Amino acid sequence: MKQTLGRKLAFGVGGLGKDLCYAMISTYLTIYLTDTVGLAPLFVGNLFLVARVWDAVNDPMMGFIVDNTRTRWGKFRPWIGIGTIINAVILVLLFRGPDLSGFAQYAYYSVMYILWGMTYTILDIPYWSMLPSMSTTKEERDSMSVIPRIFASSAWLLIGAFGLAMIDLLGNGDEARGYANTAILVAVIFVVTLMVTVIFSRDRSSMESASTKKTERTSLKYAIHVITGNDQLKVYIGVVLAYNLVVQLAGGMALYYFKYVTMNDGLFPYFTTAASVAEMGALFLFPLFSRFMNKKSVFALASFTPAIGLLGLLAVGVVAPENIPLTIVCGLFYKFGSGLTLGATTVMLADVIDYGEVTLGTRNESIVASFQTLLVKTASAVAGWLIGVGLTISGYVENVAQTETTILGMRILMGVVPSVITVLAFVIYVGGYKLDGATLEKVAAQLKEKRAAESAEVK
Repeated sequence: MKQTLGRKLAFGVGGLGKDLCYAMISTYLTIYLTDTVGLAPLFVGNLFLVARVWDAVNDPMMGFIVDNTRTRWGKFRPWIGIGTIINAVILVLLFRGPDLSGFAQYAYYSVMYILWGMTYTILDIPYWSMLPSMSTTKEERDSMSVIPRIFASSAWLLIGAFGLAMIDLLGNGDEARGYANTAILVAVIFVVTLMVTVIFSRDRSSMESASTKKTERTSLKYAIHVITGNDQLKVYIGVVLAYNLVVQLAGGMALYYFKYVTMNDGLFPYFTTAASVAEMGALFLFPLFSRFMNKKSVFALASFTPAIGLLGLLAVGVVAPENIPLTIVCGLFYKFGSGLTLGATTVMLADVIDYGEVTLGTRNESIVASFQTLLVKTASAVAGWLIGVGLTISGYVENVAQTETTILGMRILMGVVPSVITVLAFVIYVGGYKLDGATLEKVAAQLKEKRAAESAEVK
């Protein structure tokens, strides 16, 4: 179905609210729990990891449920609406906890975080599953994939540039209150933007559900076959996991790094703002890069520039720790590659779904797309666990000057480990991804024939 600009924007604006919520969690939850609430860093890291063990079952099951949903509104939009409202409530409860102590306090934040992850799954899987169902050609897919990513990058820009200022302003000197009120503001924007997506966007599943054609439901056994039988899905999993580990680890450590290593958390907004601007610029440029460069070259650029930015930041931290222009330049390098990776992996997801339909015979967007949600949250959990363990081992104590050992640990977590992982992402891509050139054209041709046959059958 042909998408109007209005419908494309209605879908894309959901990425703004969705990622405002996720950026709030990713950027501030760890330091909020350790420095404001007072939970032990090791406990927080272990909590993030344990929650993802459940998601390993929960996320693919949600994809299974979405694929088997049949309503006159399609199979995606109802779940986006339900998940958004519930998740917004949980977000506020995470940053506005009751006055508890001891075991009750630890239990409360454990339950709330696990519930947040579960309810985020309800909306995130159907949201990204809609993209392949909205686009019909490679050109449309390349251009459409950029729109929600630009909105999402805008969310990270807002949280990074203005988050600390909003917490301070809305808290009026009370840090805990500032976090709570900021979470409420984010939750409101979150709900409003996703309702725009639910009300005004359209996809093929809406038309199929409204037609008289009966669609076979996906069995659990076949869902497992979809996951294990798609070799390109396995490559996609490796690439997306590595990419998200880079941004989640560096993003989760950034405030610690500027607060305790450079001793100037005022540099944090400069770094994150520059990073977000670079990411958005790369997303705008992604279709142009894709037109004049092959996928391998684009991904090489996407993989190596983050390492340049992060390792450069470590060098700046040694020779000129309070130099704002150099900090900004490092942020630009770090997230320029991230923006290209976002564009590339969004297209990869749609291509992997098409490839699965050709090789396996059925189109299971939500089951495949469930891995994107699972991988983002898994990377967040592993990053949180590494931060918690790393800070504990290096002797971190909140809100005091850190030892040289702790500062060294923070440098390694902020720059060295993410740089190694981003290079690993390129190795995985080169070693296994084949949906480019003639192979991709062959998949597109086979899909076109399949669509034509289905259309003739309906007539």
